[in-house]
Amino acid sequence: MGDKIWLPFPVLLLAAVPSVLLPGTAGFTPSLDSDFTFTLPAGRKECFYQPMPLKASLEIEYQVLDGAGLDIDFHLASPEGKTLVFEQRKSDGVHTIETEVGDYMFCFDNTFSTISEKVIFFELILDNMGEQEQEDWKKYITGTDILDMKLEDILDYFIIKSFYLFSGIDQQHQVQTKQKWSYSDTS
Repeated sequence: MGDKIWLPFPVLLLAAVPSVLLPGTAGFTPSLDSDFTFTLPAGRKECFYQPMPLKASLEIEYQVLDGAGLDIDFHLASPEGKTLVFEQRKSDGVHTIETEVGDYMFCFDNTFSTISEKVIFFELILDNMGEQEQEDWKKYITGTDILDMKLEDILDYFIIKSFYLFSGIDQQHQVQTKQKWSYSDTS
């Protein structure tokens, strides 16, 4: 079968570790709205797991963005393994369920395709997760940590923008230099 990816909630520790260090895993932060885009090779199946509390709401929206036929098989199962949703050869879908306690599994299946890989986008919207679980992650982050994260984000933004700016200035300089040389050759 395909690889399985565990989606813990809340995942304060996993959110702080780059995904490169955790091969085969993906974690969603305490945000109640998360999305993911991945490539599913031909002949493969990929499953994800999302732990949920009692009487919460789990909404999964998916769409095939690229690949022959723009279709995929989708399977959603309860913590007991009961099939809640099974769709074949669909290009998109939206499903909302009221949850029980446990790990919900949802799979994207491209085993019917022998040639075409698929690019799949999906979004998880988690509602009514309970005040306790939303507050747990907050006790690990102090005010200065939040400020540091925001400053790091701003710094990263400016570093990226300055790279593009200096890259553009360098390209303009090269074009101007080539133009000077070409004009001096023609005189």
